[in-house]
Amino acid sequence: MMTTLLISLGWIAFFSALLCGIVLDLVGLFGNWIILGAIGILWASTGFSHFGGWGLSGMVALAVLGEVLEFVLAGYGAKRFGGSKGSMWAALIGCLAGSVLGTPFMPIVGTLLGACAGAFVAAALYEYLNQYRELHMALWTGLGAALGKIGGLFAKLFCGLAILALAVAVY
Repeated sequence: MMTTLLISLGWIAFFSALLCGIVLDLVGLFGNWIILGAIGILWASTGFSHFGGWGLSGMVALAVLGEVLEFVLAGYGAKRFGGSKGSMWAALIGCLAGSVLGTPFMPIVGTLLGACAGAFVAAALYEYLNQYRELHMALWTGLGAALGKIGGLFAKLFCGLAILALAVAVY
């Protein structure tokens, strides 16, 4: 009876961690690492008999890819919307600064909104002040940076879902 209860609680904790990871991915936080940690604990608790080295390596690679895509796509969006190389870097720095500044106001939503706003403002300001673009063109570049950040969040979420699919496939 006690064993069944502990096994049930373990599975509930596992699926709660997976759900938490997906939600954290949606707001640009470390969800893929939570998912990976839950899978690692499951792997260890089953006596290392599931997933295997290649499967776990693939899951780690997907988690890293998700982080890289989330980071890079804001800069790509700025560049795609007519920005210079400098606005790409400004968008990346703006994402980081905005997420840090937005977190204290609303811990999860503020992080997301701050990152998008930071990318927008930094890229637009860079183009306006350093590249002497007209205001509407600088704002267009800022919009591209913000949309790129949102695209990065979805790319990260997709990588998290791919981790789950790979885990199911190699279990």
